[in-house]
Amino acid sequence: MASEMIVTFPGNKKVDTQIGKHVIRTDQPVSSGGEDSAPAPFGLFLAAIGTCAGIYVAGFCQKRELPTDGIRIRQRNHFDEETGVLARVELDIEVPPSFPEKYREALVRVADQCAVKKAIQAQPRFEVRTVVAG
Repeated sequence: MASEMIVTFPGNKKVDTQIGKHVIRTDQPVSSGGEDSAPAPFGLFLAAIGTCAGIYVAGFCQKRELPTDGIRIRQRNHFDEETGVLARVELDIEVPPSFPEKYREALVRVADQCAVKKAIQAQPRFEVRTVVAG
């Protein structure tokens, strides 16, 4: 099974991706020659981790009719000092004092089911090639 996205280049450092009926726009910061009109691609990658965990947390709460007011996920991204490569991601699910204690560890387990995290851990193979479009 495969899914397809189309990546286009609208100008300067902007790069867009068509995902179904949605367009995800990216740009580079001014310091990298962009216009800073949208997040950089790597920022979107990192955001996908937290938002994926978030949809699992939201679904857990909705299923149990627990309010999500006051719940947020604080994501800290740690990079190797020598290589600059992402080395560790910390996700803290912050809940208000009124959130039932019996569900707090369950939130961790459900966020841990994040499909983005699982895809990274599976270390997918990347195949990049040039194809002449006709």
